[in-house]
Amino acid sequence: MKEEESSATTRRFEQLANQGDTSQYLLKLYVTGMTPRSQRAIENIRVICEEHLKGRYSLEIVDIYQHPTLAEGEQIIAAPTLIKQLPEPLRRIVGDLSDTERVLFGLDLRERH
Repeated sequence: MKEEESSATTRRFEQLANQGDTSQYLLKLYVTGMTPRSQRAIENIRVICEEHLKGRYSLEIVDIYQHPTLAEGEQIIAAPTLIKQLPEPLRRIVGDLSDTERVLFGLDLRERH
């Protein structure tokens, strides 16, 4: 490889490394109406997404009462349930999402120590 090409490759690699992860996240949050627990889950995931995924996520909120067939198709047995569809692998997190570290781990944004 020529020195010019090597330098260009090194610069491009450094640029990509400095950009960090740019994966787009596709998330669905299944809730049961506007109960306090559902509202907490919605607020918690919005805060987490804005802090850790700003500009890199799509969040769809699905009310099981209004769309029972969507919940049935995803085999939702408890709510609130957050499903990370992309990037793979698919993950499910059940609860009001108040344990930020658990949610970040479930979204593959943290490593288990």
